[in-house]
Amino acid sequence: MRHPLATLRALRPGPGARRHAWAAACRSLGAAARISLLLIVLAVPRAAAVEPDEMLADPALEARARLISQELRCLVCQNQSIDDSNAALARDLRLLVRERLRAGDSNEAVLAFVEARYGEFVLLRPKLNAHTLLLWLAPLLLLAATAAGVIRRTRAAGNAPAKATVQPLSPAEQQRLAELLKRERDAAN
Repeated sequence: MRHPLATLRALRPGPGARRHAWAAACRSLGAAARISLLLIVLAVPRAAAVEPDEMLADPALEARARLISQELRCLVCQNQSIDDSNAALARDLRLLVRERLRAGDSNEAVLAFVEARYGEFVLLRPKLNAHTLLLWLAPLLLLAATAAGVIRRTRAAGNAPAKATVQPLSPAEQQRLAELLKRERDAAN
């Protein structure tokens, strides 16, 4: 009599079968289902780093604090807003923003206070002035340079001389090729 576990193991599909089943399931998903799945994933809000003990009791003030926090750069992470960062300095800045809002400051006053204390680098979107002009114009300059390069390349391709025609094989070259092919066929058999 066979052991029951041996019977179960014999019935269980191997890793290859599971992989093929997964691939078949993915293929069976229609384009609409794939797009729907992508939209669902994109619609899920990002997890913010704001902790419950930081939140203000007044929902309107909390909404303003979150809006301001999304405008300020984490000085530790540098590519995240303080709203998204888990760094200790970001937490301190979030608490500072909420403290200034409780004191009655406007959104602009809070941003100005934080900028005065930490410098313009703390703003995720720096103001347009003489020393940030290149920063704001860089995408336009890059786009113009790319367009100029594409135009230059297409014009150069249009003016290029026609490619040299391929010369047919001479009788001696054809005979040598036939010999090599015959030798290859003989070696394969």
